[in-house]
Amino acid sequence: MTIDRRLDNGTLTLAVAGRLDTNTAPELEAAVKLDGATALVFDFAALDYISSAGLRILLTAKKSLMATGGTMSVVNANASVRSVFEITGCSELFGLA
Repeated sequence: MTIDRRLDNGTLTLAVAGRLDTNTAPELEAAVKLDGATALVFDFAALDYISSAGLRILLTAKKSLMATGGTMSVVNANASVRSVFEITGCSELFGLA
């Protein structure tokens, strides 16, 4: 898995590529350091797979942002990744775009 981390005008964008699973989840968890950002965008255009470990990181990040009035979104998820969100009931929670 690779993560491209960009902070621009209060928005932290994490472009994640490859597989987000139990083995790689700690890398994403480490990358989710807001550094003053009030918005977090996960760009999954190049993400091939997401496991429950990846979903846990997203849930934790969303909870932290909501506590401070921030926003979070997930964009560019392919059909395979979207199906994991839909099966787990997370698609509406994260407002997949």
